[in-house]
Amino acid sequence: MTHSDKNNQQQQILDFLHKEGFVADIEKVSLAPLAGDGSSRMFFKIKTGMNGIFCGVLPGNENVKKGIAEAHAAYNIGSHLQKRGIPVPAIHAFNPENGFILFEDLGDTLLYDELQERKNKSGQQVWELTKERYKEIIELLLYMQISGSVRFDRKWCWDTQRYDKKLMLEKESGYFMQAFCRDLLGMQNFSPKLSDEFKQLAGRAARQPAVYFLHRDFQSRNIMVAAGEVRFIDFQGGRLGPLGYDLASLLIDPYAQIPAEIQQELLDHYLEQLCTYGLDDLAFLRGYKSLALQRNLQILGAFAFLSEHKQKVFFKQFILPATYSLQHLLNGPEGDNYPHLLKLSEKILGLLDK
Repeated sequence: MTHSDKNNQQQQILDFLHKEGFVADIEKVSLAPLAGDGSSRMFFKIKTGMNGIFCGVLPGNENVKKGIAEAHAAYNIGSHLQKRGIPVPAIHAFNPENGFILFEDLGDTLLYDELQERKNKSGQQVWELTKERYKEIIELLLYMQISGSVRFDRKWCWDTQRYDKKLMLEKESGYFMQAFCRDLLGMQNFSPKLSDEFKQLAGRAARQPAVYFLHRDFQSRNIMVAAGEVRFIDFQGGRLGPLGYDLASLLIDPYAQIPAEIQQELLDHYLEQLCTYGLDDLAFLRGYKSLALQRNLQILGAFAFLSEHKQKVFFKQFILPATYSLQHLLNGPEGDNYPHLLKLSEKILGLLDK
């Protein structure tokens, strides 16, 4: 992006803020760019000098039509979740023409940052201090999944309206094979039976009822801590889906690297909460591991794409933990169904160790 383009975009933001009554004097407004993780969207810390501090989000320039569709999804889904009492940032203004959204400012602390700080101070004791925070998040997650599905309009979704088998095969196992195995690791020869295993896996995962609100990237870098309270962000990829996917996203999150015994304790807590809603915990468990495997494949595809194609080296450090997570899932009873994927994961670990 040229310097002129940046100036033009910032001027559009300033003009919009002035038009909507958020600033009286444009000269007193400051727009400070913020890092955006894996997103191509542009983020700004906006100080108006009049009404306080906000977070502004503008679609990126890579694909304008896609960016504006994503922004409309963020506005509509965010407004819906807020009305349902879910802890998301308030939306103060939206420009439907260029997709600019003015969000409540939640500060700078991600759950990931809180975890890192506690790990530095407490070492191995961090999870005894942190699991209560995660239990709180799990309770809010389940509320979001159930309440967020009430009067949810699938037309708000910009990517797909529902998490289904087609998405799993194309954007999770297919993404894993192309972006991670082929592009990043340079692997060429694969068992022809791998494709059958991916279809079996997607078939099992697709048996779970996809009727709940699905965030689809529910992990420690998409949860913020503001004034001691947790808030959920980056919900623009929301759609309808099964319960287990977002929980798996949280528990196998490579950023957090939650130990297996704590994952189990948190899973048990989720199941207890599930029963209070009158939902079947045993039915949930029948599909959970399949959804966790699907999520793990998606994570590896995404980290490979971001680190290799987008040159965002931050993500590279999490590829090995995500691969260990995949192998851990495959080493359990669920893995008996996927011997060729297990063998592939072992080969991948050998390559990463080199």
